[in-house]
Amino acid sequence: MLDPSQIASIADELVQADRDRAVLPRLTSRYPDMVIEDSYAIQKEWSDRRIAAGARLVGHKIGLTSKVMQVATGITEPDYGVIHDDMVFESGATLEFDRFSNVRIEVELAFVLSKPLTGPNVSLFDVLDATAYVVPALEVLNSHLELEGRTIVDTISDNAAMGAMVVGGRPVKVDDVDLTWVPALLYRNETIEDSGVAGAVLGHPALGVAWLANKLAQHGQSLDAGEIILAGSFTKPMWVERGDTVHADYNGLGSVTCRFI
Repeated sequence: MLDPSQIASIADELVQADRDRAVLPRLTSRYPDMVIEDSYAIQKEWSDRRIAAGARLVGHKIGLTSKVMQVATGITEPDYGVIHDDMVFESGATLEFDRFSNVRIEVELAFVLSKPLTGPNVSLFDVLDATAYVVPALEVLNSHLELEGRTIVDTISDNAAMGAMVVGGRPVKVDDVDLTWVPALLYRNETIEDSGVAGAVLGHPALGVAWLANKLAQHGQSLDAGEIILAGSFTKPMWVERGDTVHADYNGLGSVTCRFI
């Protein structure tokens, strides 16, 4: 495991990479003995520094919850990152392309909590009971570490590649729709690039939120009422370029759109 000075040094690198929109060599190529707990310690140090500088924690993201995402990344277990207030946009937003590195888009559902969730032993039913509503969302991936050969240790350290989220469509109560069968068509510049259903996330997207609450408990943390949770992608990451318009159609739940300039 890494010592506190190494964790602080890596957090410094990632803070600077975010400012410079830079891509760094993989951490595992320089610190081959790193373990997952080191990665979450680095992520927390990075987040704490942003919060000290004025950002506000508003939620969490869950990554690598679907088979399509695990195949796309070569990583075989979920992870999580944090969401700060300056990462959240509404549908129709224009996003600055140069704000991000290795820019990709994922299609997800976001859960907004009305009650706290504290693990361990949080179940799917606990999540449904604690959810105020579910809403369509796009996640913008932002990777500051080289993608080739990365492991889950690299990904977690880099805040699970969380860059931004775009929220839109129609918020729904969890008992108003079968969340397993929420569909989405993902367009880039009016061409369908991918599609999927929310059940690709662990069989039910609420199971991703349960996994998160239980994982956070291992780190002495919990989910608060009011938090927004990105439950995991049910399409593979779609690369975007400057000038692209992205549109996701969730059928009865409406749509989410953004453009990169």
